[in-house]
Amino acid sequence: MAEYRVPLKDMNYVLFDVLGVDSMWQGSEALAEAVDKDTAQAILEECAKLAENEVAPISREADEIGVTYDQGKVTTAPGFKEAFQAYTEGGWSALGGDPEYGGMGMPKVITALHEEMFCAADISFSLYPGLTAGAALSIAKHGSDALKEKYLPNMYAGTWTGSMCLTEAHAGSDLGMIRTKAVPQEDGSYLVTGNKIFITAGEHDMSENIIHLVLAKLPDAPAGSRGISLFLVPKIHVNDDGSLGEANQVSCGAIEHKMGIHASATCVMNFDGAKGYLVGEINKGLACMFTMMNFERIGVGIQGIGAAERSYQNALEYAKDRIQGRSLSGVKSPDAAADSIMVHGDVRRMLLNMKAFNEGSRALSTYISLQLDYATFASGAEREKGDALAALMTPLAKAFFTDVGFESTVAGQQVFGGHGFIREWGQEQLVRDCRIAQIYEGTNGIQAMDLLARKVAGSKGALMDLWLKDANAYVDSVSDPSLTEFVADLRQALTDLDTVTKNLLLRAADNAEELGSAANDYLHLFGYTAMAFIWLKMAEVSTTNMEQDPAFHQSKLKTARYFFQKLLPRRHALIATIDAGAETLFDIEDDMF
Repeated sequence: MAEYRVPLKDMNYVLFDVLGVDSMWQGSEALAEAVDKDTAQAILEECAKLAENEVAPISREADEIGVTYDQGKVTTAPGFKEAFQAYTEGGWSALGGDPEYGGMGMPKVITALHEEMFCAADISFSLYPGLTAGAALSIAKHGSDALKEKYLPNMYAGTWTGSMCLTEAHAGSDLGMIRTKAVPQEDGSYLVTGNKIFITAGEHDMSENIIHLVLAKLPDAPAGSRGISLFLVPKIHVNDDGSLGEANQVSCGAIEHKMGIHASATCVMNFDGAKGYLVGEINKGLACMFTMMNFERIGVGIQGIGAAERSYQNALEYAKDRIQGRSLSGVKSPDAAADSIMVHGDVRRMLLNMKAFNEGSRALSTYISLQLDYATFASGAEREKGDALAALMTPLAKAFFTDVGFESTVAGQQVFGGHGFIREWGQEQLVRDCRIAQIYEGTNGIQAMDLLARKVAGSKGALMDLWLKDANAYVDSVSDPSLTEFVADLRQALTDLDTVTKNLLLRAADNAEELGSAANDYLHLFGYTAMAFIWLKMAEVSTTNMEQDPAFHQSKLKTARYFFQKLLPRRHALIATIDAGAETLFDIEDDMF
């Protein structure tokens, strides 16, 4: 396996050349004092060193040994404790945290790229700090001042970690069915009783305490999702002076044995009258938890990008070194027994698919992260627009990036041929690890329904209209004649997306099954169109800056052309399947399957 190298040059290009995020920072009172271009670049450089030198090298052994379970105790893979200690000592647990409680307050565009580095280095490792950051975000946004003061500083310091406890054996995506109960006590606390499954980082040996965010229902709660509350339940009680007290009634009953992410502790958690504290309002827990879930959904999308980047680096190095056969157009390496497999069209297709998807996903992910920053740090109309676009594109980020990310890990494996199927090269680990990203934090099918049914149809098309208006305005602003080929294709893609959206909403008014039938294809149609939008931005920037770094910008321009000519046309098949409607999907009775 190739040594992982963080694509810092590309990250800086996206941040400052393509999106110009530093101008947004300068216009925000909170961010202007916290970050500038030099600070951001220094942060990314130091983060890259840790990902490359401490985490990536232990990924293979960690996958092979995994986590171990013994009588309620979970031991992480060799090297994880030391790497996590280095991570916390570097202050990375505090990167996006609230400065009032010890966080660094960095914008999402920075924390997202930081997440990509560690996901590429090792998805399993990235989950421990990722869950902690998400839990801390929910506490910071919805917790009382007392809870923030008591728990956030240690979570930002990394001495305490976090988990998200939603799923129960009988209640997966339908959280309204949960049975975990929370009984109010006279001192204002609650006794939480229930069992949760698939809990990432629910138990491990890397921190002094684990802060669980648990969904539960009060005895008199309304039925369904309207009766869910959110509770903070520490593994170990915290005394009033901040010191640790006795163990809470929280235990790990087992760990799951999984297809991938072997070094991530996926736990069955038992709460047996565990003392917990309300986060937010009674019966409003799902809204509070969605703060963390949306954070994690974008983070899971970034897992797809990280795995795909590692796959591309591995496959590219292998393809350049592996000699097999000769070029169809004539011998390229006459002094060698064969040409490298880089001469073969199918290998180049797979590598360019990965390159175009990876660079497009990174840029689009950063664009979506920028909308979150507007929603958090801007004001007025800018804040409202950022919030709306982030809501629209969060399910896209989770599902599209993990779908094309998995495609890229499989493509990398295919480049290796038989060597990609065996353990020796480590490529098969990426395929196994990336596969879960399409499933957890809401399956990609659920994300597609969230996009089409809740965001697009739920807003009567207004959210999509907002994005289309912005995208069309940008296309109209591109005047460079050398970009005409890209402009024409994107303009047509935007028109088609608008037409498909309007037609779908009309058909759904008569038959709601149209939404479920089209959702997956619609999400991908939006994904390819949005990626074309960001690739045009990159093509324009690289055309303008060609003389500054010809090799880099020529590569960008040629990859943009590849995306528009070879990948964007996939949208035509998606449109055809959407237009085919729901009838044939529901015309077959269950007993005919």
